[in-house]
Amino acid sequence: MTYATDRIHEEVAYIAYHFHWNLEDILDLEHRERRRYAEQIAALVTRAEGKR
Repeated sequence: MTYATDRIHEEVAYIAYHFHWNLEDILDLEHRERRRYAEQIAALVTRAEGKR
């Protein structure tokens, strides 16, 4: 199974934007690990928006 290129770009951009990591470091992550970081960021953003 291949992972959609657009989805990878979304995850990379999301992690880079929020964590300020460089492209190489993000792409070095395993798919599951990168996806988990993206999910954790989303949870943090949602939580922060709820406190406004």
